[in-house]
Amino acid sequence: MTTTPQQGTGDGRVLRSNLPARLDRLPWSSWHITVLIGLGTVWILDGLEVTIVGALGDRLTEAGSGLELSAAQIGQAAAVYVAGACLGALYFGQLTEKYGRKKLFMITLGVYLAATVLTAFSMNVWFFYACRFFTGAGIGGEYAAINSAIDELMPARLRGRIDLMINGSYWLGAAVGAALTLVLLDTDIFAADLGWRVAFGMGAILGLVILLVRRNVPESPRWLTIHGKHEEASAIVEQIEHTVEHRDKLKLEPVPADRAIEIHERGPVKVFEIIRTMIRTYPSRSALGLGLFVGQAFLYNAVFFTQGLVLTTFFDIGSGTVGLYIIPLALGNFLGPLLLGPFFDTVGRRTMITLSYVLSSLFLIATGVLFQQEVFSAVTLTVAWCVVFFFASAGASAAYLTVSEIFPMETRAMAIAFFYAVGTGLGGIIGPLLFGRLVETESFSAVAGGYYLGAGLMLVAGLLEWWIGVDAENRNLEDIAAPLSAAPSRSST
Repeated sequence: MTTTPQQGTGDGRVLRSNLPARLDRLPWSSWHITVLIGLGTVWILDGLEVTIVGALGDRLTEAGSGLELSAAQIGQAAAVYVAGACLGALYFGQLTEKYGRKKLFMITLGVYLAATVLTAFSMNVWFFYACRFFTGAGIGGEYAAINSAIDELMPARLRGRIDLMINGSYWLGAAVGAALTLVLLDTDIFAADLGWRVAFGMGAILGLVILLVRRNVPESPRWLTIHGKHEEASAIVEQIEHTVEHRDKLKLEPVPADRAIEIHERGPVKVFEIIRTMIRTYPSRSALGLGLFVGQAFLYNAVFFTQGLVLTTFFDIGSGTVGLYIIPLALGNFLGPLLLGPFFDTVGRRTMITLSYVLSSLFLIATGVLFQQEVFSAVTLTVAWCVVFFFASAGASAAYLTVSEIFPMETRAMAIAFFYAVGTGLGGIIGPLLFGRLVETESFSAVAGGYYLGAGLMLVAGLLEWWIGVDAENRNLEDIAAPLSAAPSRSST
């Protein structure tokens, strides 16, 4: 039997289940590809959003744009977006634990779509801020629901590279967004107050397509089992196995009896229990997650929300051609997780995360020195950024992978939400506001100082990973951190 009810006390029955082991031993199949398309492509939307705003930054400051924002207001809009993402992650993360992954990743995408469409109709800065806030809230909720679902559905031996590839797909969206701006910001094609509005509308169209595909992605069997829906969970796993065996003609190995775990059926986990688990049971893992998120959030939000402003302010690049410089940078960011991802499953999490953070830090310091000495052109600065973010992108993607793996299943979505919100709140809100001000000074030294700060945070995070990182590669999630509802004998290691 897949799940065997036993006598127990507490919220419900005690179940002996081999569903997690059955999911982890699955070979790569067309079903997994469907999950990737339905869930992973949302990061393309996020990349599209951030890049469009970054590339449009200078246009939105121009007379006749319909908004005429200042450089500081561009930074403030970025901070508002990040604030919405942080609060959205916390709010929707709690609902994800309570109502399930699937319900929430449908709702959060709907929030994103509505807010993005409304952004296109912004007529003043406050309406623009409000739309950016709710767009961010939808994306923040996606981080908690999607990363939880993906890690709970993917095989253990491939989880690292798949997670990095999915989070790295953000940069495909960035490249698409940059390419779109080359057309949409061309005033010979679109009026100055129209092109940027069309850009937001096109993002909503892509989101609608993803919403239609996402309907075919099932609820997490792991979540269902713990919440008293083990029959439904078993049926989902059986359907997946049927697809793998009969449609893809792949052989499934039997699951050893000792891979089954005992789970106490229970209701939703209370917030205080999640906090207690993270602080008391896993204090070093909590410190690790916070360090990784603060470092990457500051670096990325600071640089990419103001990248267009740096190019236009210091190198006299026209707003309509900023996208030409964003495309190669976005591709470099995508190639990092794609090419380095397999090593996170073979060489290991600790070594690869440390290298990604430390190398990106050292290259960013070198970039800051050369920028301060004013030896860069727009092209060579972009090349330097490509090198920095080739490594930083893999590390940043691994931050989401890490906090998704190292905490118990019942706390997974809230753990992702918490570290995303706190780390991004500290690094992602302060970063754009600070860099917006630094760019306004038109001082090479001031902006270089921001680069040094970002490099320092990345370096500290990398050293923290080496010190207290968790060797989670090729291990079942239940072995890395036993579910709170598991029998005592299945304690985490």
